[in-house]
Amino acid sequence: MSGDAPLIVTAQLPEGLQGWATGLRNAHFPPERNHLAAHVTLFHALPGFCEAEVIQHARQLAKEFAPVDARIIGVMSLGGGTAIRLESEGMLRLRALLAEHFHGLLTEQDQGGKRLHVTVQNKVSSRAAKALQAELAPQVEERAFRFRGLGIHRYEGGPWTMIQDVNFRGKARA
Repeated sequence: MSGDAPLIVTAQLPEGLQGWATGLRNAHFPPERNHLAAHVTLFHALPGFCEAEVIQHARQLAKEFAPVDARIIGVMSLGGGTAIRLESEGMLRLRALLAEHFHGLLTEQDQGGKRLHVTVQNKVSSRAAKALQAELAPQVEERAFRFRGLGIHRYEGGPWTMIQDVNFRGKARA
């Protein structure tokens, strides 16, 4: 694959939550644009030429940190879409460590603050998004979970290719 293709870094959901969120995404995301399973994007476009460094740094973090505490806290509007809002101080701290390491290589989108979420619908009318938010709000219950690791993917114009799935296995809590 081309070293020019951007890299996407995700926070990996536990299997049960991953299946539930992907089910929501499959039910509500416009099918012609739905090339992916549910995911939590931490970085949208790290340069492809630093793939080995991204993998190495993710593996180092995985050795140090245990699965990261998080919570589902409700439904979130994306304007023309809907997401499940997540909260995790630990994952935001890990993201900040990655951002500091890759300083100078981040896009404007990746430099800004991060609202953790799982997109279940995007690029629909505001009316359709609001209707889904109203439908999902009573169904999405607050609950705790742990991110199991980091995913490193290559963006390929629609679908992503998984490069590395790095599970947390350390003792420290983020």
